[in-house]
Amino acid sequence: MLILNRRTGLVEGARLSLCPHRDERPPESQARLIVLHAISLPPGQFGGNEIEDLFHGRLDGSAHPFFSGLAGMRVSAHFLVRRDGELVQFVSVLQRAWHAGESQFRGQPHCNDYSVGIEIEGNESTAFTDRQYNQACAAIVALRAGLPSLRSAPIVGHSDIAPSRKWDPGQTFDWARLAADLARAAEHNP
Repeated sequence: MLILNRRTGLVEGARLSLCPHRDERPPESQARLIVLHAISLPPGQFGGNEIEDLFHGRLDGSAHPFFSGLAGMRVSAHFLVRRDGELVQFVSVLQRAWHAGESQFRGQPHCNDYSVGIEIEGNESTAFTDRQYNQACAAIVALRAGLPSLRSAPIVGHSDIAPSRKWDPGQTFDWARLAADLARAAEHNP
């Protein structure tokens, strides 16, 4: 079971890999939106250390042709859900992760200021795993239980807040399944 520590913003049960690409949320700003992403590095390959390396600023730009444009980027997310269901936390949910880029939700820009970013290891052509859906649901349940500002937070894809430049989590992501899983969890933990 995952539990969010309200004081630290860290989820007990997640593997911590705190990265430097983060900062404080603006004054009076708090998390009130959950953004789902999909990522694979190199594209279509899963299971390596490249995603963590990217978020820590240590991705070797010469290790793969695709990496040359990513090396040195300062990006992060609060969480990563690996293919095997492992949950990795990079940034406290009390802080701002740099996952959304140029974005807006319901007319309000700068989604990084008020969102929690969850990367799910995958791409636009590969189905996500049962373990990933289970862990994403568990993480969202823990976030909503731990932070009052997230209790009724909308859950959107990166494509919803940056539609002109992002596709993720993509057409293989089963939004209906996630909604049903969250509804079942709510029934068992009112």
